[in-house]
Amino acid sequence: MGLFSSIDISASGLTSQRLRMDVISNNIANVNTTRTTDGKVFQRSMVIMRPRNDERVYKSPFLPESLKTPAGNGVKVIKIEEDTSPSRLVYDPDHPDSIKSGPKKGYVEYPNVNIVTEMVDMISATRAYEANVTSIQNNKSMFAKALEIGKS
Repeated sequence: MGLFSSIDISASGLTSQRLRMDVISNNIANVNTTRTTDGKVFQRSMVIMRPRNDERVYKSPFLPESLKTPAGNGVKVIKIEEDTSPSRLVYDPDHPDSIKSGPKKGYVEYPNVNIVTEMVDMISATRAYEANVTSIQNNKSMFAKALEIGKS
């Protein structure tokens, strides 16, 4: 593991969690959006992440096999996917987007966004972001102490 690998790992977490917070904010902002630009009801979005492959990490050919541990390399966002759970139906025949005919006549389709779930996800993303910031600060402090030791 190189000198700045730990900062790179935390930076990937910062980027991913920031995107996750943006997507959650978009979900919360559209909790009552009954019609999007394509004419459909808004669908909740979710960020899908996975561990980052080690293709970007340089591995020294001179390093003994015993030291080549599969250390983490951070995370990356694979995609932002729509939640396929059903939307909420609320009876409101006076609403301009209410269903005009059929068995659901008079009902309005609202997004499948649950504000409580979104707030819990937002708190989780915020805590993960803070943990990555703390990790970067600790690494900077450790590097500074190592330089101080080298001076004396």
